[in-house]
Amino acid sequence: MRKKNRRQVFENVEVIDAGAKGKTIGKAPDGRVIFMTNTVPGDIVDVQTTKKRKSYFEGKATHFHSLSDKRVTPECQHFGTCGGCKWQHMGYEHQLFFKQKEVENNLRRIGHLDLPEVNTILGSEKQYFYRNKMEFSFSDSRWLTLEELKSDTIFEDKNALGFHIPGMWDKILDIEKCHLQADPSNAIRLETKDFAIKNRISFFNPRNQHGELRTLMIRTSSIGEIMVLVQFFENDQEKRNLLLNHLQKIFPEITALLFVINPKQNDTIYDQEVICHSGRDHIFEEMEGLKFKINAKSFYQTNSEQAYELYKITRDFAGLTGEELVYDLYTGTGTIAQFVAKKAKRVVGIESVPEAITDAKANAENNNIKNVDFYVGDMKNVFNQEFIAAHGIPDIIITDPPRDGMHKDVVQQILNISPEKVVYVSCNSATQARDLELMKEIYKVTKVQPVDMFPQTHHVENIVLLEKL
Repeated sequence: MRKKNRRQVFENVEVIDAGAKGKTIGKAPDGRVIFMTNTVPGDIVDVQTTKKRKSYFEGKATHFHSLSDKRVTPECQHFGTCGGCKWQHMGYEHQLFFKQKEVENNLRRIGHLDLPEVNTILGSEKQYFYRNKMEFSFSDSRWLTLEELKSDTIFEDKNALGFHIPGMWDKILDIEKCHLQADPSNAIRLETKDFAIKNRISFFNPRNQHGELRTLMIRTSSIGEIMVLVQFFENDQEKRNLLLNHLQKIFPEITALLFVINPKQNDTIYDQEVICHSGRDHIFEEMEGLKFKINAKSFYQTNSEQAYELYKITRDFAGLTGEELVYDLYTGTGTIAQFVAKKAKRVVGIESVPEAITDAKANAENNNIKNVDFYVGDMKNVFNQEFIAAHGIPDIIITDPPRDGMHKDVVQQILNISPEKVVYVSCNSATQARDLELMKEIYKVTKVQPVDMFPQTHHVENIVLLEKL
């Protein structure tokens, strides 16, 4: 039988570092690491453990003897309960320090790489209200805070429109003000909730699978366009039109007002029909004169301003002269491919999601870009010798894979054709480091540039330039 996991309390623990996934680090008296969730490096705390493993503990600070000078007062009233923005209590300059440290540690410890001097991380000019896409969930049984539970108040209105409590798929925290997306995002969310309550439009119950209103998605662009999509579980046309007509009237600036009827168990819309109630079925984003059409299912970097900086660095690392054949692996909707096209001879983009390639081709046509071609398929299957024979050996490869990094067969194919340069853009420097180690017999790392796309979180992007030895 499994031994019971006895909780322990460690007193006067100094928080010495920030680690993976935003957790902070202390040391137990026996030298084992303690991972914590509610502290800042520099705090002195008592820790109650929640998990015990062979080489580490997980825990939470229950008493603070002294507070770190790296601490700041969180902007958001929901901090600590909401699962987002977990580093709001740490000064931004310190967030950047620990993000850069993580990138360098991963490249050295996981990749065992000899690095040049790593460029200072590029911070985000906006530290709040920087996201262009937010998704909120409706619930008829909102999460009650500890203070509310301890009070004698009987809460009759339990409707919520907000975010899932971490680790609880059916519990929604009602959000009064979110600091991630600029106006009119908060106003649209609050008006949607208030109007639905006043007009008895029911909120979804995920356990019992009933209720009309399921999710709300708001997308914005840097040129002032707004998309609002309401997902309904039940198909009540009268109530649906009542809500959507009201939003159209109160917020005439909405460019695309859309809805989905989704009666299935999960709330993903990618296999659902998106219906346009009013306006267009898409919005546009713009970058250096290029326009990108974004529909409800499109992937686009969620920090538009910082994405522009990321793409500029990627293009600069590539050092294009206008004579190069460039492969853009994991091209998505072809944003990077089109962004670099004017400085390349030809760009070939590959992506596994058919809808993304459809968007990429449409955007290239709208932007009158003639020197890009896009192909769809699983990267490890499409990016093969036949494909290269048909399209040419690239001079430069740009790769921007998902968090899991590149499949080993993709890495091997890059090594097989060994272009002069590889620009590797990553949202996970640990898997990036793993891939780079596989390539170090042929390539050396000549430039490294971390980029902060998501202030108030532990996430960090990193761009590496590889050049042949």
